[in-house]
Amino acid sequence: MIHPGEGDTSSVRSVFVIDPGKKIRLTMTYPKSTGRNFDEILRVIDALQEADRGECATGVDWQPGDKVIVPPEVPTAEAKEKFDDVEEHYSYLRAPPASRPTPPAPALSAAADTALTCA
Repeated sequence: MIHPGEGDTSSVRSVFVIDPGKKIRLTMTYPKSTGRNFDEILRVIDALQEADRGECATGVDWQPGDKVIVPPEVPTAEAKEKFDDVEEHYSYLRAPPASRPTPPAPALSAAADTALTCA
C-alpha cells in the first residue's frame, strides 16, 4: 500500500486480530499518515467474541449490548428458541438482543479471549 506521492520505502501500520486457535480473524492496514483507532479495534474484538458465542452477526456500528442479527440460514423458529426477544423485520432479517448485557468500558486486557497483535 504505497501512496502515489510517497517513495517505495514508506511504511504502513497493520493490526491483526488472531484468535486463540491462531486463526487470523481481522487485518486492518493504515497508511503511515493515519493513526489507528483503538476504540474500533476493541469494538471489533467484542463483535467477534459475540459472534463466536452464538449463531449471530453484528451490524454496522454495533456496540456491546446492541441487538445482533440472526443469519438467514437459521430458521426463525430456531432463532426464537435460541434467543429471547427476536424482532422479525423480514424473513431474512431477525434481530434478537445480544447474548449478554453491556459490559463496562473494556480495558485492553479485557480482550483476553482473543489475542491482539499490532504490527
